[in-house]
Amino acid sequence: MAHTHTHIHTSHEEKGRLMRLASLFSLIVGISLVALKAVAWSLTDSLSMMSSLVDSMLDVMASSINFVAIRYALQPPDEQHRFGHGKAEDLSAFAQSTFICGSGIFLIIEGLKRIFLPEPIHNSTFGITVMLISMFATLSLVTYQRYVVLKTSSSSISADAMHYYVDFISNFGVIVALILNSTLGWTIADPIIALIIAGYIIYGAVAMGKKAFNNLMDREFSDDERQTIETIVNKNQQIKGLHDLRTRQSGIYSFIQFHLEFVDENITLKQAHKISDSIEGELKKKFPHSDILIHQDINFDN
Repeated sequence: MAHTHTHIHTSHEEKGRLMRLASLFSLIVGISLVALKAVAWSLTDSLSMMSSLVDSMLDVMASSINFVAIRYALQPPDEQHRFGHGKAEDLSAFAQSTFICGSGIFLIIEGLKRIFLPEPIHNSTFGITVMLISMFATLSLVTYQRYVVLKTSSSSISADAMHYYVDFISNFGVIVALILNSTLGWTIADPIIALIIAGYIIYGAVAMGKKAFNNLMDREFSDDERQTIETIVNKNQQIKGLHDLRTRQSGIYSFIQFHLEFVDENITLKQAHKISDSIEGELKKKFPHSDILIHQDINFDN
């Protein structure tokens, strides 16, 4: 899966502030939704409502992990962690994906049971009201989280936003199930929609887990991004080419490393440094807040 690099220049301090605020906001919204849906489920006995409640409970668990992981990931590099603590974000995202898959499997089992043993839903109007409130709160949170992701490229905030987007979809599904049950008496709609929600939850969790795993394993940037790096380097007329390009992502940080080959084989070290600094500046425009290491291939015999 391709890495996402923002083109919006945001200071490290501002990124940290936005990420901390987003993690706190999601935790508050998540706890509020769990309380609302718990009351609604107890009154409606709807399986799709229960599926949405379980999803929200996992959202709170994930948001809690994010709340801690983000604050750790934003710590500056130290003697034991020379490359910083950014991988804490990817560890958080990977852990969240496993929790979500587990909840999806649980909901599938419950949905299959309810298909063969359907049960009536009560207090549909109250349930629909709770879901509409949940949708509004969730949409507000996701809108803000996507703004933060645009500014920071945070993998953990992106993962959290995916949780709540799934929650938004599940809330809509619950409303449909409650309406079909109350107006048409279709009790089968409740477990079927719960199964659809569960499938969507698992699909999103697998995609999120794969991205986090790739970052943890230091997977290279996408082919398009690597080509972008080469294009930026090669447009300098004093450059013959580059080799040994290595890239990886760690939380909100990206790391780029390569060797430069110069047209003038007798170029001085001072000239080579000046050219390298110019190329690094161009790369920073495309990949802001990247750690860029350029090796200069110079013939010191001349």
